[in-house]
Amino acid sequence: MNGMNGKVALITGASSGIGWATSEALASRGASVVLAARRQEELTALAQKIQASGGRASYVHADVSVAADVENMIAHTLTTFGRLDYAVNNAAYEGTVASIAETSEEEWDRVMDANLRGVFLCLKHEARAMLAGARGGVIVNVGSINSFLGVAGFPAYVTSKHALIGLTSSVSAELGPKGIRVNLVCPGIIDTPMHHRGRALFGDTVYDSILSERVHLRRAGRPEEIAKTIVFFCSDEASYITGTTLTPDGGLTLTL
Repeated sequence: MNGMNGKVALITGASSGIGWATSEALASRGASVVLAARRQEELTALAQKIQASGGRASYVHADVSVAADVENMIAHTLTTFGRLDYAVNNAAYEGTVASIAETSEEEWDRVMDANLRGVFLCLKHEARAMLAGARGGVIVNVGSINSFLGVAGFPAYVTSKHALIGLTSSVSAELGPKGIRVNLVCPGIIDTPMHHRGRALFGDTVYDSILSERVHLRRAGRPEEIAKTIVFFCSDEASYITGTTLTPDGGLTLTL
């Protein structure tokens, strides 16, 4: 999977966790990377790190729920590197814990805007860029094990992640004949800032019991492990895979 020289990748939510690791992984394989997120300081640090390692990186501030930001993000990619080959739609917001009876409309909208509207807007403008380039391409959406499993207290987050399955398969059916593959990666419990926020909220006991009893590998995943899954989807090794979901979760969703 080293043959990514000359390719250009766009990664949203690149300022931490899976997005950060994916950006480094794609750059290490020769792709030029565009880092997109809302946190400027972290983007700057990551771009400098990649450049110091001999990679090519640029960054752009973007809130994926804002159409103008997404359009600017794509324009920045094309202006800076001249093409778009890989897009990783990773930006997400987990929301706050609340029962369905107590979830406000405003909080519901915030989660849906980031996790569903944001992916829709990215897909829309990424597809336009790839179609205009006439070189094909790969889009990887990032879901969650909550794309399959419900959890009390997060009705908006779970709904938004479930929706990505239908969105991914539908867009794949449309773009596949035009040479653009679209897939979904649904990570399990991964050692990211989001994971640590969950531990702070629910306590270590909850997470440790799930890891010890339900995760076959008995540990949390590492961001770089998910990054490798995403890089595989982008690579030519996955050339006949589209419209599908891969669940790197250590076996969690296979356990009663």
